Order: sequence, then C-alpha cells, then structure tokens
Amino acid sequence: MFGTNFQKKYALTDQGVQNTKKGTFWTVIVNLVVMGGVGILYLLMTDFMNMLTGENFPSDTILIIGLLILFVLLSFVTHLQQYKATYGLVYNEVKATRLSLAERLRKLPLGYFGKRDLADLTETIMGDVNRMEHVWSHVLGYLYGAYISTAIIAVCLFVYNWKLAIACLWGVPVAFGLLFGSKKIAARNSERTKKAAVLVSDGIQEALENVREIRATNQEARYLDGLNKKIDEHERITIQGELGTGIFVNAASVIMRLGVATTILAGAHLILSGSIDFMLLFMFLLVITRIYAPFDQSLALIAEMFVSQVSADRMNEIYNTPTVDGTETFEPKGHDIVFEHVGFSYDTKEVLHDVNFTAKEGEVTALVGPSGSGKSTCARLAARLWDISKGAIYVGGVDISTVNSEILLRDYSMVFQDVVLFDDTVMENIRLGKRSATDEEVRSAARAANCDEFVKRLPRGYDTPIGENGTKLSGGERQRISIARALLKDAPIVLLDEATASLDVENETKVQEALSHLLAGKTVLVIAHRMRTVEAADKIIVLADGQVAEEGTPADLMKKNGLYHRMVELQQQSAGWKLK
Repeated sequence: MFGTNFQKKYALTDQGVQNTKKGTFWTVIVNLVVMGGVGILYLLMTDFMNMLTGENFPSDTILIIGLLILFVLLSFVTHLQQYKATYGLVYNEVKATRLSLAERLRKLPLGYFGKRDLADLTETIMGDVNRMEHVWSHVLGYLYGAYISTAIIAVCLFVYNWKLAIACLWGVPVAFGLLFGSKKIAARNSERTKKAAVLVSDGIQEALENVREIRATNQEARYLDGLNKKIDEHERITIQGELGTGIFVNAASVIMRLGVATTILAGAHLILSGSIDFMLLFMFLLVITRIYAPFDQSLALIAEMFVSQVSADRMNEIYNTPTVDGTETFEPKGHDIVFEHVGFSYDTKEVLHDVNFTAKEGEVTALVGPSGSGKSTCARLAARLWDISKGAIYVGGVDISTVNSEILLRDYSMVFQDVVLFDDTVMENIRLGKRSATDEEVRSAARAANCDEFVKRLPRGYDTPIGENGTKLSGGERQRISIARALLKDAPIVLLDEATASLDVENETKVQEALSHLLAGKTVLVIAHRMRTVEAADKIIVLADGQVAEEGTPADLMKKNGLYHRMVELQQQSAGWKLK
C-alpha cells in the first residue's frame, strides 16, 4: 500500500511515507475507539429497554461506568496521537520537501531553467507544496485509515447480519466509484486552474519588473487591463473547477446516505419476518451514524487528492530531471580549455556543430562573431553550466563531463554583462566569491576592482545595503562589485561575457583597470561584441552559425580579410556615425 509508487504519486520523502503510516495507524485506532463508544451506547440502550419492560435494574452498571471512563481516556489519548501523527509530523515534511526541491534544483543544469518559467518554478516550490501539505496532513492518513477501519467494521457487521450489512454499506462503493469516475475531469480542471494561476503570477511579475518602461510609454492602463483579464479568467476557471468537483462530491454523499433508508427498510422487513429484533436494527443504525462520518470527510478528501495530483506531478517533474553529476575530485594538469568536436542543441535546435579550439593557460582567448553564433553558449559549456550534446571539453586534460559541477566551478571565476547582486551589504555581496574571506581580504579585492571610490560615498560604507539586485548602485558600480567578487575568488580560469558592453567610457576604463588585476596569469575566455575590446587578446576565435569560422591573432585575422576583418570595419564605420 505504501510502496515506491505511493511515494512518487504523492511526492513524499522517505520520512513522509513513515509519517503517513503513523497517521493511518492512529486514524484506524481512533475510528475503532469511537465505534467502541457506539457499543457502550448500545449496552446502555439495552439496559434502558430492560427497565421499560419491567426487568430489574441491570447488574452490570459498574462495568458500563468503567467502560465509559475507559472510553473517554482512550478517546483523548488516541485523538492526541492522531493529531501529532497527521499534523505535527507533516509540518516537518513540508520543510523537508521544500529543502529537497531546492537541493534538487541546485544540482540541475542551467539549461533546465532556460526551459522553465521562473514564476512556474516558484509556484511549484510554494503553491504546490502548500497544496500537497493539506493532502499529507488532512487526506492520506484519514483516507487510508477510513479504508482500513471500515473494512474491519464491515466484517463485523456481516458476521452479525449479512443482509443488514449489505443494506447499510452498498452506497459506499457506489459513491466512491462515482468519484473515481470523475478523476480525469478533476485533474483536467486542476491543470487549467494551475495554468491560469501561473499566467496571473507571470503578469504581476512582468508588471513589477518593467514598471519603469510601462510608465515611460504610458501603458499603465493597457497592462492593468490585461492583468485584470488574467485574474478574471483565473477566477472563472477556478469556480468552474470547484463547481464540477462539488457536483460529484455531493452526488456521492447523497448516494451513500441512501444507505440509511435502505437499512431502515430492510430492518423493518426483517423484524416483521421475525429474523431479527429491534435492538439489532438499532445497533446497525447507531453504526451507520459513525461509519458514514469518516466517509463524509473522505469523499471531499478524495476529490482534493485528485486535484492535488497535478501538483504532485509538477514536483515529481523536478525530482525526475537528471542532475549534473560527476566525481568529487578535480586535479587537472594545468588549466588549458580544449573543445573537441563539440556539439550542442537547445531541445531539437542545433546551436553548435563540431567546434574545435584551445584556450591556453596564461593567455586571453576571445570569442567573437555575429549575434546568435554561439559565443555565450561556448562560455557556459566551458564551465559545465550546460552539458554538451556531442564531443568533449577538457580542462587540464580532464573531461569536465566526469566532474561534479560544484567541484569544477571552484576553479572558475565568471563576470557577466548582467550582474546578479543580492539584497545585502556591499561587503557580503563581494564575500560571495569566498565565504571564508576576512573583512580585510574583501576590502583588498574591492580596492583592486576600483570599488573603494564609490563605497566611501555610501552612508555606511561596506556595510551599506544595496537593494534588490543592487538597485541603489549604477551599472558601472554593480559591475565592479562583480569583478571584486571574482578577484576575491582568485580562480585559475576566468570567463568574461560582455563585462564592459553596457558601460560609459569613464566606467569602462575603470572596469578595464580592475580586469587587468583579475586576468594576470589566468586562463581567460572573453566574449565581446566590440572589436576594440579584444585587440590585445592573444588569440581570437571567430564563430559563425555555430562553427569556428576563423582562428588566430588579431593581426593575422586582419590580414586574412575575412569575417573578423569585416566586423572590425563595420564597427569603425559605426563609430563615425553622428546625427545630421
């Protein structure tokens, strides 16, 4: 019952399966204890009927009082244990699941995040886990406990009188059959609701991220109108889904409740025929009041379980995505980067084809070419941020596909055009390059990256919070913090992706000075659109249509009068452009 398929179906951790077993066990015990209370009530009513018929006061009064006291104590203890097993343990499961998903995401290749909407991933970690938390705490233990306890009680009822047992229980399988028949409809409605919710999240996130552009173009009304339509559509789809589920749940509940009527009719017939007495029918009616109670809850729980299956599938999709694995050791002989017949595809679209080149240690190797030629892709493949489709990439003679990406990246420093900073202080943003660095080491790296100049103007210096993604800093200041972070790490391989492309002349000069400290003696792979940025490179690789078109020193490539020469001439012509 609680095997591997069960675990995957409900996206449970190993501990979560154990928690479900405990919850189920205590739910069974609680249901049986409550049914024992029904038995005590039956004994009381039997004694009362004896008194009405003129018999002596029952001699088992002390026994019944003792049973009542025992029932109250057992009821308290078992309900407390059930609460702990179904709620208390599950809250830890939510924490463990979120950590497990985050850990899994940390190990996935970056290409995965390019295929998935970040708002969708956030919805999975927060919204889907919340939905599953309710299933884990309110559904699984109660539902499976109801199955088991009802099966035990049903056997007892059949022993007493099989005819009344059928009259009492026939509605249960019919009601559940109706609900299971609606499973596909519930899942389809849940999927539509989920997609509509993601569209709302996307719309809100897009509006917040682009608020300046929206205001600058006077598009507030249009964006708000579009967002309102998405919210209204989400509300409409949610109502439709809830209504569809509610119809089946209520229909199932009505069918199950018909068992009361059939029990009365069957019991009256059996009494008239002399097959049973009134007290047996009374006992069955008492049992019905309790046997239907857990199923009343279970009917709604099963509907919720059907809906939650979409959330579980989305969580399992993350768990089932292959991680970037490899050995925990990386001992290269030097740090030359060698591409051998490398191919790479985004889904079915081939981006790189048979790429071969070497970036030598101690040299600056520049990747240039038209937009979409594969420059940034090569840099990311060199650091195993994505895995190649064909060929091999070696660093110091070691195939990087065999090395755990986290271990591999200890030898890499990366400075990208789009700098990512955290909502923390300048000090902590730089220290990200080396978590064990002292404050003085951080300041030394900052000085080398020309950060000291602007940090001194901040209200609290290096302890000044810089806002979300460094919103309180200029583009050049953010870029220099990124370089300071790379300097602090002091890795033997440096990847630069358009590190100065968006800067003004003054900031570009300062960033280039900072880069000169970073690049000395390292294996450097530079991606650039500005040809003057790579004039001093030791070697230039010219990419076109995902292949190496030219390779050589800047001087040699200019003599060839090929693609590199044409790109240089075009940029020189554009540099002379002016307003007329």
